[in-house]
Amino acid sequence: MAEPVLVARGLTRRFGGLTACDGVAIALEHGQLHALLGPNGAGKSTLINLLSGDLKPTSGSILLGGAEIAAMPPDRRSRLGIGRSYQKTNIFPAFTVFENARLAAQSRDPRPFALASDAARNPIARARAMKGLELAGLAEHTERQAGALSHGEQRQLEIAMVLATEPGVLLLDEPLAGMGAEESARMVALLRRLARDHAILLVEHDMDAVFALADVITVMVNGQVLESGPPARIRASANVRRAYLGHDDDHG
Repeated sequence: MAEPVLVARGLTRRFGGLTACDGVAIALEHGQLHALLGPNGAGKSTLINLLSGDLKPTSGSILLGGAEIAAMPPDRRSRLGIGRSYQKTNIFPAFTVFENARLAAQSRDPRPFALASDAARNPIARARAMKGLELAGLAEHTERQAGALSHGEQRQLEIAMVLATEPGVLLLDEPLAGMGAEESARMVALLRRLARDHAILLVEHDMDAVFALADVITVMVNGQVLESGPPARIRASANVRRAYLGHDDDHG
């Protein structure tokens, strides 16, 4: 069994009297896609925000490659190899596809926003950007304006921007949201490719995609882990069917 790349133990986050994450434990391995499921309000977004550094935990531990990172801000985590996408597409619509990826690549540097012109001259940033676009399937669209892309292509671009930072861990928050069948199929194929060379945590409501892609599924309810294991075990769990699917029949 591979050594986990990112490990959280006893991860808790309270907002006043509300405990949004309650003693959560999760481990992400290289070459594995780990899906996070749960009803609205289960704590999925809070957990991914804790792992990315967008929120600080009330208590608990987050280890990246064995080193404690729970107190680190998001930019330091990014430079250590944690890449994160958001529910809302986070691109620069007036810039070209390549310019978006290049600026993301530049963000890995110690002084990331010195000048846009610095990014233009930086051969390392340019190479990272092109690699991210190739991995995301956008290498033929480099000169298109980002705002003119379809919704699915904009989601691909956001992932390309994350990949341009050369992460080992990908935290992906609902990358299939709002997509039609054809765009969803492209995104599923992309995630399958990326899972070979990354540790991925996927938050997604598309159950068919999750069960088709995931090596491991963790189900959260009320801020706690209800069940975690391979898809077949999650599919067969009566607790999961009651808590998440809302009935006791097998998920189709």
